[in-house]
Parts: sequence; structure tokens; C-alpha cells
Amino acid sequence: MPIMDIREFGAVGDGSQVNTIAIQSAIDACFGDGGGTVLVSGGRYVSGTIVLKDNVLLQVERGAALLGSTNIADYAADTHKNMYRDEPHMDRCLIFARHASNIGIQGGGVIDGRGGRENFPNPDDPAHYRPMLIRFLDCHHIRLRDITLRDPAAWTSAWLYCSDIVVDGVTIHSRANWNGDGLDFDGCREVRVSNCAFDTSDDSICLQTSRPDMPCRDVVIANCIFCSQWAGMRIGLLSRSDIFNVTVTNCVFRDIQDSGLKIQLCEGGEMKNMVFSNLVMQNVPRPLFVTFCQQRACVDAPPGVAPMKAMHDLIFNNILVDNSQGDRHSAMILVGMPRHPIENVLLSDIQMVTGGGGTAEDAARALPDLDLEQLGGVWPEYTSFGRAVPCYGIYAAHLQGLTIRSAHLRTREKDERPAIFCQDVAGLELDGIRLGNRPMIGNSLRLVECPDAAIRLDFPLNSRTI
Repeated sequence: MPIMDIREFGAVGDGSQVNTIAIQSAIDACFGDGGGTVLVSGGRYVSGTIVLKDNVLLQVERGAALLGSTNIADYAADTHKNMYRDEPHMDRCLIFARHASNIGIQGGGVIDGRGGRENFPNPDDPAHYRPMLIRFLDCHHIRLRDITLRDPAAWTSAWLYCSDIVVDGVTIHSRANWNGDGLDFDGCREVRVSNCAFDTSDDSICLQTSRPDMPCRDVVIANCIFCSQWAGMRIGLLSRSDIFNVTVTNCVFRDIQDSGLKIQLCEGGEMKNMVFSNLVMQNVPRPLFVTFCQQRACVDAPPGVAPMKAMHDLIFNNILVDNSQGDRHSAMILVGMPRHPIENVLLSDIQMVTGGGGTAEDAARALPDLDLEQLGGVWPEYTSFGRAVPCYGIYAAHLQGLTIRSAHLRTREKDERPAIFCQDVAGLELDGIRLGNRPMIGNSLRLVECPDAAIRLDFPLNSRTI
């Protein structure tokens, strides 16, 4: 297969000249020859929007960099759009592909969006555009390997309705601007992400569905390290179609400011068949934040909210959490809605220490339901509750079929709240729950409206409310 060096098409790697035409000419020539490699080496090459085509591999060599132009006029206006409502300023991108097969980016080099707030939005840009780094639309057989992606002005990448995806050995550093998501898979199938490191200003990985006819399914994520100003992984929010068959294993979540695993069904799809195992979380206030409610998030969704469908069969196993430096806003949270429970959830082999500091007043107050009136048009976030959770370990409301097995929960400082608070949980099973190393006297467990609860605990209860 041919190798097309962009320098042979007039590209200059001086970090100043804009090389969009030269790089696109190399891609077009490679495509015209039936495919091959477009080589970026020996310099720092500035570019606006380039379009990958069938059978073309973009190879950014070690020591070389592809730099995004800091002039929004160099970015094409026909690269599809961002699928969240009220965010058209993120419609443009640096690297784009549409209906392409057998494409990839690799090489050990750097793709740098130069998207800091000093550059984007451009001062004279009335639309306040902040281009993404990569967007793939309706593509098949995509490989992203051994590359560093850094400093996009918006998301690092959006993968829409794509299939047969491998992302391996990729480093993403995305803190130069707002909304710095890492990998966003929307309606994608057969996704494998492994051996990657994320440091992002927003969700590091997202699984979502913006089209009712395009589910997100068959996703494997392994051996990754997550660091984020928001969530390590978000599944849902955009959830107009089903999301299922997902495994996440052998990962580290560190210094996450919002949630480690943020799983949110709200736009009418179904979520099921997900396993999360062998995870370490350090300085993560909410290791799990799982919600089932109603909200309109997608730009193409009709007015109003979609009927609620189902969220079920989730397993969380072998999770170690050290949030001992955190405050009273730390807990695992799973919340459905009255008459619309999250079903069949297993939490097993959990070891968690939190900072503590909860008061008796915190313990006495249940959280409000995440209904439309409470949400007030915003996303279902922890702040939507308006108060600290009434426990320091696991809070569950509106579930059917919840098993918590072999959990060791403790706090660093005194905490007047129970370890576990369950409200409207049918078919609750607690087996082998331990508390230790915490200077607390008071309720250890509080159950409200929990019929058919089966409880076997490894510590004495001071009191229990059922």
C-alpha cells in the first residue's frame, strides 16, 4: 500500500503555515490509489478541517504533531453537528469522516487542538464556535492506536453510529477548555477500548444514543486510567435508543470531581446487561451515580419527554473506593422513580471509606424524587437533590431486586448517618455487610418501605427502621 508524505504535497511543519490543502491532497491521493498511509512526520503541521476517506491510515509519527488552526474560519461547516441541545457551538471539528470504512489514526505522535480559552471562541466569532478534535459519522472498522490527543476546544472525539471500533494505547489530555470529553460513542456497536489514559475536563468516556433506531451495544472497556473534572464514565443522558451489553473491567479512577460511573437513562431507551468489575477509585466522591428519570437532552428529540422504558440487570463487583479525604457528599447512589424502579442490581465485594461528617439532620431527611418538577429542565445531577445524601455508604431509592453482598463501609471522621439507606426497594437482600474503623454511634441501616427484605449482617444493629 502506498505511503503519502504530506511534505511531498507542500506541507510545511513550522508550526505556523496552515497546511489544510496539502494534507487533504495527500489523503485524496491515497484514497485514489486504493488506500494506504498518509504520513505526518518531521515537524509541527497546522491544519483546519481534514476529511479521512476509505482505507486511509493517518500516521502521525513520534516527534511530529498535527496542530489545529486557531482560526475558526479554517474549520468546515459541513461536519454534521453535536447531538446535545443548546450546543451548536461544538458542531465543527478538526478531523472528520463520513460513511468511511477501514480508517485509522496511529503513530505515537500528537494531535493538538490548541483549544485553550485564549484561542476559542475567537474574539470576532459571533457563534462562539469551539471545534472538536475528531468526529466520525456512520463509519466502519476504525482503529485509533498509540496516539496522544490533547487540548481540544470542546470534546476530544465524537463517534456517531459507527461499528467495529478499536481504541488502544491512546492518551487523552483535555483540560484546555470547557466540555473536554474524551471518547463519546453515540449509537455505536462492537466497541473495544483498552490501555488508555484520560485526563479530561468533562466525561472521559461516554456511551449514548441520540437516534431511536441506533442502539449502543457490545462495548468492552479494560485496563484504563481515568482522571476527570466531571465523570470518569457516563452512560446515557442521551438515551433515545437502547444501551446494552457493556463490560468495564480492570480500571483505575482517580481525582474525579463528580462521579466515577455515571449511568443515566432519561430519554425513552432501555438499559440492560452491564457488568463493572475490578475497579479502584481514589478521591471519587460518588463512585456510582445511577438515575432513571425523564429529561430531554438530544437536539433532535421532539418537545416534551419520552415515556420511561426499563433499566435493569446491572452488576458492580470488586470495587475498592478510597474517598477518605472527601466530605459528607460522598456515597454510592442509585435512584429510580416511583412506579419506575431500576431492576435487578447486584453490588458485591465493595470496600469503601469516605470522609464522613454527616449530621443527624442529614440522616433524618430522605432525598426528593428526581421528577420533572424537581429537575426544572436541567440534567439529573447530584446537585438536583439539593442536600447531602442521608447515609455515608449506599443510598438506594425506587429499586426492585437489589442485592448488596460482602460490603465493608467505613468513614474517616464521625458521621451520624446510617451506612445504608434504602427507600421503596422491593426484594432487598443484604448479605455480609461490615462496618469498621469509624467513630460513630447510631443507626447503621435505615429501610423505608422495603417489603420482602432479607438481611444477614456481620455487625450488630443499634436500631433499624423498616
